[in-house]
Amino acid sequence: PSRKGEDGDLGSQCPEDRGNWTGRLDFLLSCIGYCVGLGNVWRFPYRAYTNGGGAFLVPYFIMLAICGIPIFFMELSLGQFASQGPLAVWKISPLFKGIGMGTILIVSLVAIYYNMIIAYVLFYLFASLTSDLPWQHCGNWWNTELCLDHRVIKAGNTTLPVNISNTVSPSEEYWSRYVLHIQGSSGIGDPGRIRWNLCLCLLLSWTIVYLCILKGVKSSGKVVYFTATFPYLILVMLLIRGVTLEGAWKGIRFYLTPQFDHLLSSKVWIEAALQIFYSLGVGFGGLLTFASYNTFHQNIYRDTFIVTLGNAITSILAGFAIFSVLGYMSQELGVPVNQVAKAGPGLAFVVYPQAMTMLPLSPFWSFLFFFMLLTLGLDSQFAFMETIVTAVTDEFPYYLRPKKAFFSAVICVGLFLMGLILTTEGGMYWLVLLDDYSAGFGLMVVVITTCLVVTRVYGKRRFCRDIHMMLGFQPGPYFRTCWMILSPATMMALLVYNIIKYQPSEYGSYRFPAWAEALGILMGLCSCLLIPAGMLMAVLQEEGTLWERFQQASRPTMDWGPSLEENRTGTYVTSLAGSQSPKPLMVHMRKYGGITSYENTAIEVDQEIEEEEEESMM
Repeated sequence: PSRKGEDGDLGSQCPEDRGNWTGRLDFLLSCIGYCVGLGNVWRFPYRAYTNGGGAFLVPYFIMLAICGIPIFFMELSLGQFASQGPLAVWKISPLFKGIGMGTILIVSLVAIYYNMIIAYVLFYLFASLTSDLPWQHCGNWWNTELCLDHRVIKAGNTTLPVNISNTVSPSEEYWSRYVLHIQGSSGIGDPGRIRWNLCLCLLLSWTIVYLCILKGVKSSGKVVYFTATFPYLILVMLLIRGVTLEGAWKGIRFYLTPQFDHLLSSKVWIEAALQIFYSLGVGFGGLLTFASYNTFHQNIYRDTFIVTLGNAITSILAGFAIFSVLGYMSQELGVPVNQVAKAGPGLAFVVYPQAMTMLPLSPFWSFLFFFMLLTLGLDSQFAFMETIVTAVTDEFPYYLRPKKAFFSAVICVGLFLMGLILTTEGGMYWLVLLDDYSAGFGLMVVVITTCLVVTRVYGKRRFCRDIHMMLGFQPGPYFRTCWMILSPATMMALLVYNIIKYQPSEYGSYRFPAWAEALGILMGLCSCLLIPAGMLMAVLQEEGTLWERFQQASRPTMDWGPSLEENRTGTYVTSLAGSQSPKPLMVHMRKYGGITSYENTAIEVDQEIEEEEEESMM
């Protein structure tokens, strides 16, 4: 196929009204920015250290090969082939449109709380703009008598054993008692008052996100040149600073010492698969959305390997930056590394800021660290928003595409208002609930069904033929085996494991009440239940007996395929409405009733063409 779309003439190959990436690197950087998020910094290093240190890299890379790379490539191929968002792409099999609806629900829930995390980062970013970090000392109004400043111990150089176990660091009290003001809430059912400074930070983060996605991929595609590359610069600076601290090797040894006995437990493999699953962002529709703005012959095969391997390397690098600082900190405090190591918000907002106060020029390093978190978080948030907006505008192109900027504003305002409960004093409990349940088993069900529908219902051969049309070669046996057997099987195992090992949410020592658990499980179930709901809607729209309805609803629609006439070759040549060939007549008849014998002939001819093609390909 001619590759004119790859370099020079970008405009000629694009669906005009939908818009496209404007440059070669826009797509690649957007994918990198989307995949490399906060999880790489605060989940991976801790997961590695708890699951066998350096030995964790073995299951990590194996899982990357089994269910990371193949699913990633499948999602990119689907989006690029049809140039449709995560809802409209289900023309491939209208029976399963519910999968798209489930995706949108999951992404919306994640977007609500993900932006709250960005708001916390902004809060700390502004707090770092001082000569003296506010979480450096005890003695502020928010501190309790349990607060213990490590400097006091070091300066006093007391030989008396100070009982550290039931004291709290100033940074921990700053986070929970000043930033969250969590003492104002007794639990998830009692949110307390809105914290106005957090509310303003949330408003600011939504404003930033809106301004960046204002013109769709035309604007966000340019912002990622900064947000996808700048974190690497800061990460390297933090890495060099970390490794040169005394005691750094202590932390790194902790992070990387391989304990191979861990590899015999199933938990480690499951953790590796989960880490791959969430850090690549498969199933959220972001990859599909980004790929749908590509030209038809863009080499996504190459891009898949660049992004997935780049993501893995970033996680490993981040581990060095984090653990070298934790090693220094454990030496300063005189406690073992495993007592200072934490995951999630605890690492980003308690442990690391505390380590920053021990460095010379601490506000500078603190500002850098939080600026890195901000740029890491923002481009993932762009992807979530772009996914929602694209999905809905592709469903109603005539009404919404001209008003895309206004529609984006409506969604941002709506999600901001829903996120207001997260800015209350008990907001952290809600954030934990959303984090634990919104994208848990629901996301897995969505990805497993997508994989099965594309390989089993649509057909692996047809899918490979579509990829051949785009890229000029067939996916090899590795991809086929993974799509057919390995990826769905691995994810089924993950799902089963998740359900068996189910543990109720907790935040510190706080256990969630039963109604909150139920609400969380309902959140996860909703996205799954949209799949049968979508099936019901699709079946009701068809005619005939129940089995005929099912068969018709599971076939691709007549306008499924490449969105541009010039890319429609093979079986797709005549299926666009308005092209001068006898087939649109059949389409018309199928849609509006008419002579059934003709309809049958058309379907038979189709089957013959397909059988011939498949034989010629064998």
